[in-house]
Amino acid sequence: MTDIEIAQKNQMAGITQIAQKIGIKEDDLELYGPYKAKLTMKKLKELQSVAASPSKRGKLILVTAITPTPAGEGKSTVSIGLGDGLNKIGKKTVIALREPSLGPCFGVKGGACGGGYAQIVPMEDINLHFTGDIHAISIANNLIAALVDNHIQQGNALGIDPRTITWKRCVDLNDRQLRNIICGLGNRTDGTPREDHFQISVASEIMAIICLSRTISELKERLSAIIIGKNYNKETVRFGDLKCTGAVAALLKDAIRPNLVQTLEKNPVFVHGGPFANIAHGCNSINATLSALASGEYVVTEAGFAADLGAEKFLDIKCRVAGLEPNAVVIVATIRALKMHGGKAKSELSQPDTKALEKGFENLKAHIGNIKKFGLPSVVAVNRFVSDTEEEIQLLEELCKKSGSKAVLCEGWGKGSEGTVELAKAVVDTCENEKASFHYLYESNASFEEKINTIAKEIYHAEKVEFQGSSLKKLKTFEAEGYGNLPVCIAKTQNSISHDPSLIGSPSGYVFPVRDVQLYAGAGFVVVLAGDIMTMPGLPKMPAALNIDVDDDGVISGLF
Repeated sequence: MTDIEIAQKNQMAGITQIAQKIGIKEDDLELYGPYKAKLTMKKLKELQSVAASPSKRGKLILVTAITPTPAGEGKSTVSIGLGDGLNKIGKKTVIALREPSLGPCFGVKGGACGGGYAQIVPMEDINLHFTGDIHAISIANNLIAALVDNHIQQGNALGIDPRTITWKRCVDLNDRQLRNIICGLGNRTDGTPREDHFQISVASEIMAIICLSRTISELKERLSAIIIGKNYNKETVRFGDLKCTGAVAALLKDAIRPNLVQTLEKNPVFVHGGPFANIAHGCNSINATLSALASGEYVVTEAGFAADLGAEKFLDIKCRVAGLEPNAVVIVATIRALKMHGGKAKSELSQPDTKALEKGFENLKAHIGNIKKFGLPSVVAVNRFVSDTEEEIQLLEELCKKSGSKAVLCEGWGKGSEGTVELAKAVVDTCENEKASFHYLYESNASFEEKINTIAKEIYHAEKVEFQGSSLKKLKTFEAEGYGNLPVCIAKTQNSISHDPSLIGSPSGYVFPVRDVQLYAGAGFVVVLAGDIMTMPGLPKMPAALNIDVDDDGVISGLF
């Protein structure tokens, strides 16, 4: 059966029953039908209060992965399967995941609800409109854009120079046609003509603000701090200067509250926030993670793509903002994907090849090393395929052991929690017997140039960084304006540890190019654009939308 067929055959429990497992009453929920709900603001505050005490928090497990390949790795599947496995061995576990974006759902990657018998449900709802969070974020983002342009049209009291506007519009779809546009064409009453840009909603600064804000008051502070451009005197103009912060916050009052759903095995999952880790900070919301930590003995969360992207940003940005300290990291890999990193063609991955596996292991070794640099122990979850040979499995186990980690076979896709019990036991053993000594990769008081160099050299294994155009000058300006203590969020390809998607395996000794930088003063970090990365993806030649349909009964098919 396909993933969606497995999900549709599952008999879900009422979401109030799921909530009861972690001490949340029906009065603590705002129901969105029988199978999904949001926490009330009152309950969210209670859980935040509990999580404020480190001694009352559950153990935090971060799931990341090797560098993605067309062969697939299954990070979300492992995250869900591990949560189910931990519950199966008697550990009260809550999962905290990101919300799927419609861009990948109709594009190439598919949804983000796991797969096989390690899924969250209702998967069609979660993968599509869910509770409307991303729509609210899109509208809030575009309301800011409309208010800025209207201010200019209606007399421009702030003297905003239209040529300096940095605020982009957004839509939660892959639409390359909107990357660069000219807006305001037509008559005088149709606006001021200028160049404009779109990005995908989940990479917007509003998404990051929702994910990093605990309260509506903090949300308002971050919204007010958003930089929209400069005036004709070259002075910074912030959104708060327009006196419309409350209106935008009103659109986001529900989106700030975490959503509760369930796994196929009826275990609780908070799904909230959806930024990409290649072009954004790649983590679910602080509120979802704190809610899970306050209600579970163990918490399994994930950060997008590989350890060079999602894990680094989770640890250097989210943990720094929220005061979180993970206990262990799970790195997801497959023998097939590692052979691809070793130069094996996708069509030949079912053929045994220990040489290609050993060569491709360098990618996994790099990610194990990356996690060590944060003072954290790791476990490698090996998603097993029927084509994996015993010789290949044994080799991978030996290579992981030599690199200071432990490889554990994972069969959650085909067996659910039965296939993740050994992984769950290994994670518990790691948490109990390998003490984490978590620390950030760089200090807040380092310069932006130093922070970027540290990440590029330590995590991406570059020889040096090349600051192109005016990027270094802009970084110096940000520091002069008082933003020097902010972390950096590097936007680069997910298909390589480097900036170049063609460099598979574990590239090193190259020049890492910084094309441009952007200050996200509201979110609280500086975005660093490297190589040819785009913040608005495009659709592939054969988009996933070709396979999706719905019948007269409203039953969806073809959704990944």
